[in-house]
Amino acid sequence: MLDFDIVITDGRWFDGTGAPSARRTIGIRDGIVEAVSAQPLPIGAETEVIDAAGKWVLPGFVDVHTHYDAELLIKPELSESLRHGVTTVVVGNCSLSTVLASNADCADLFSRVEAVPRDAVHGALDKHRTWSDPGEYAKALDALPLGPNVAAFLGHSDLRTHVLGLGRAVTRDTTPSTAEIVQMTTLLESALDAGFLGLSSMTNTLDKIDGDEYRSRSLPSTYTRGKEVRALNKVLRRRGRVLQSAPTVGFNPNIAKFFLASTGIGRPRLRTSLLSAADSKAYPPLVWFMLYAAPLLNRFARTDFRWQHLPVPFTVYADGIDLVVFEEFGAGAAALHLKDQVERNELLQSESYRRWFRKQYDNKFTPRIWHRDFFDADIVACPDESVVGKSIGQVGKDRGLHPVDAYLDMVVEHGSALRWRTTIANDRPEYLNKLAASPGVQMGFGDAGAHLRNMSFYNFPLRLLERVLRAQESGTPFLSVERAVHRLTGELADWYQLDAGHLREGSRADLVVIDPAGLDDEVHQLHEAALPEFGLDRMVNRNDRAVVATVVNGRRVFGAGEVSPGIGADWGTGRFLRAGHDNRVPLAEETR
Repeated sequence: MLDFDIVITDGRWFDGTGAPSARRTIGIRDGIVEAVSAQPLPIGAETEVIDAAGKWVLPGFVDVHTHYDAELLIKPELSESLRHGVTTVVVGNCSLSTVLASNADCADLFSRVEAVPRDAVHGALDKHRTWSDPGEYAKALDALPLGPNVAAFLGHSDLRTHVLGLGRAVTRDTTPSTAEIVQMTTLLESALDAGFLGLSSMTNTLDKIDGDEYRSRSLPSTYTRGKEVRALNKVLRRRGRVLQSAPTVGFNPNIAKFFLASTGIGRPRLRTSLLSAADSKAYPPLVWFMLYAAPLLNRFARTDFRWQHLPVPFTVYADGIDLVVFEEFGAGAAALHLKDQVERNELLQSESYRRWFRKQYDNKFTPRIWHRDFFDADIVACPDESVVGKSIGQVGKDRGLHPVDAYLDMVVEHGSALRWRTTIANDRPEYLNKLAASPGVQMGFGDAGAHLRNMSFYNFPLRLLERVLRAQESGTPFLSVERAVHRLTGELADWYQLDAGHLREGSRADLVVIDPAGLDDEVHQLHEAALPEFGLDRMVNRNDRAVVATVVNGRRVFGAGEVSPGIGADWGTGRFLRAGHDNRVPLAEETR
């Protein structure tokens, strides 16, 4: 018998199904888990041995909501995910993919919404793009030296822009012709044939596009009407694929339309994943709807509906006024519309503008994501060190000013050197635990690769496991470790029809070895790391004592606090994972 490539000895093994864990040794050969043994396995001269005594060995985490679309072209190792045990990432979320539209249009669609420099997105596409359709895109990703595996949605805004042109795609006056809708459904079919997970969309109008000609228009998918939606949903329903989207936030919410679309009464169900289940500070009672709507509908209305949930406090950071939550009201969006700093400062100093901003800040009855409380917004860095550590509201109180005026004064004076943070959701641990255990939610919405200066949730699976462990130690468990692992791995992979998330004999060898002693307060700490390709320092998580090793397709890609040398440049082990496809078998063989 050939020697194993890797043997992981004597660890606590989790298979990703939620079944009881057990002490086992794992043998890997040719990228496949060949043995899960209660007995020692033979060690060959060339076998790499990972000592897992006292450690956990579990399937690699599946991150279903990332925006790595541009980064994976420049830095295909995606090391910030590998270092936290993520072995599969999903791109193309929120209607934003880089598959069909022109490079310039993709950059306009992607960059402002996801707070990634437009020039970096455009430059990445100009340099690396070789595709013009979904099949070619899948092949291009497969040819990259990827760190983790990658799966993808086709973005509705990308699709709509390609078919209609960006100008027609962002106006209510446009009604796509029958031929144009057929073109959209044909392209969606071709994406599903290529293994895409489904279609991602967006109906929340606060997400705005970049560029000059159509700057500050909402994303193209927000202008879609019934006939187009029904045609695309019909394809997804027939093919058993996923619709990923987000409902509107306003006085006329459209969430009921998603529920109706998902129902399987008299037709196949539409698998639907929406943003986002959260314990909102702006509307605390809403958590009960998040907890119980989906389970009840799935049971009694035959829907197949899930909320995506970030299982950690949703804390965001801002440099000056550059934060997406300001897009949700007119005064904030007006400031973000202006790219020129001089023009922006003139606006922020205008008394008429300030009255407008104060009125919208003080109006507690308008729909919102941000709680709009500057007393709950702490300054973490500023050239004026006297304000660091204070809330923006307290600075206003000290100066005898309305909090809005104090804030705008500091933005004008210090610009992006004023750095502050606030938690907009998931601040109550008891409800955070209830959401993590709810069958109506799935773990996700970490936004890896986006909002580079605003948030860092790359390690949210480790943070959930840390909380599960602490709850068990205190005698107040809300999930078993096995169930938590299942929620972060096999449950997601099975629902999205991905060959991932399991660690059993015959499985692809995607796994992470975790030291539970490293699941401590360090997993909640933030750091900054240079990202010269994007011209900035981004927020990251660095808690390397927790992850002993990450293995993707049978090869170690992270360990001892470092990614493996050369990955992403000289070699890669990740693959483009096709929905419903056994990725252990070559595609040509499976389709014979």
